[in-house]
Amino acid sequence: MPIRKQKEFIEAVQEAAEQPLKQDHLLSLVGYNCRRAYLTIVPLFDERMAQYNLKPAEFSVLSLLKANPNITQKRLSAAVNVSPPNLAIMLDKLEQRGLVLRQRNPLDKRSQTLILTEAGTELCMQSERTTGELEAEATAMLTDQERAQLLGLLQKIFVRE
Repeated sequence: MPIRKQKEFIEAVQEAAEQPLKQDHLLSLVGYNCRRAYLTIVPLFDERMAQYNLKPAEFSVLSLLKANPNITQKRLSAAVNVSPPNLAIMLDKLEQRGLVLRQRNPLDKRSQTLILTEAGTELCMQSERTTGELEAEATAMLTDQERAQLLGLLQKIFVRE
């Protein structure tokens, strides 16, 4: 490359490095914005939930079981969007940890209902407190009204009940 062209190229690269990134299209996409927010919050979740040895899906299962004792595996599977075989594996692990109990459904002997054990309830309450704290930190730049509005708008996208 001739020296003059190389100098122009270096100047162009320097100028590009000093300019803010143009992200207009990406920032106009709901999915992109959700993903960026998710990538900001998940590392905090993983770090704080390590003390409880809980992954996001396991936390969701415990929280749903605390709020909805005696639901069926099928209903829980749909609620957490985890396939029945994968949910069964997760429930096996939670049951081995003494957090969840499976019981034969008295209304349909072919299915099982799920409840938290005392240890599962205690762990769920602790982890829910922790997630409340981390969410408050992660959304500290929002007012209470803005946070409620954000939650409501996001839920409009996926709540189908």
